Amino acid sequence: MAIRGEKKDAYKIRVRLKSYDHRVIDEASDKVLDTALSTGARVIGPVPLPTEKKWFTVLASPHTDKDAQEHYVIRTHKRVIDIVDPTSKTIDNLIHLELPAGVDIQVKM
Repeated sequence: MAIRGEKKDAYKIRVRLKSYDHRVIDEASDKVLDTALSTGARVIGPVPLPTEKKWFTVLASPHTDKDAQEHYVIRTHKRVIDIVDPTSKTIDNLIHLELPAGVDIQVKM
């Protein structure tokens, strides 16, 4: 059952971006956004997802002092962009899009 005003079988592409650097992922999401909008598709996003944090603790000197520890954090930033009603030109341009190094991209249709 469709909600009023919503198309029932709308074709949609979901683009998920991951990166360790928030500046690089913002640049990549801008490129995807510009590519989709230039071909006439509607775009929802980019939606920032919660940042995943991994904490690592390393002993500074393993034999003498256990209290001397170093702490490291790896932050993974994520964004989701939904492209609604894409044309064949949109899909072709997304396939040939060059993104900055360090960005992981997943495209689901």
